Amino acid sequence: QVQPVESGGGSVQAGGSLRLSCAASDYTYSRYCMGWFRQAPGKEREGVAVIDTLCRITYADSVKGRFTISKDNAKSTLFLQMNSLKPEDTAMYYCVAERIGYCYLLPDFMGYWGLGTQVTVSS
Repeated sequence: QVQPVESGGGSVQAGGSLRLSCAASDYTYSRYCMGWFRQAPGKEREGVAVIDTLCRITYADSVKGRFTISKDNAKSTLFLQMNSLKPEDTAMYYCVAERIGYCYLLPDFMGYWGLGTQVTVSS
C-alpha cells in the first residue's frame, strides 16, 4: 500500500517554528488527497490540514493563521510549516493520503498513514 514518510519533527520552545516534510511517490503526490493529522496522548486523532489535487486547502480552526500546508511539485514533497507553536500542539504528526483526489479533515476518510513524527512544544 501507499505509505507516506514524514520527517522534521523535534522539540521546540513555545512560540518557535518547525517544518515537517512528507515524501511520497510521484503518482501519490499528483493524484491523491494528502495532508497532516495529529494525535496527542490520550486523545483522538484530528485533522490539521489537507490539500487536494486542485490545490484546495482546509485547515483546522486551531491552526489557522499559524500553520501552512504546501506542496513542492518538482520534488513530490508535502510540507507543513508550523509557526507560533503552542504546548497544545504537542502530538505525533502523521502525513496522510487518500486515493480519492478530494479531501476531508476526517481521520476515517484517509486510507494511508505514515508512521508519524513527534512534535513536542515546551512552555
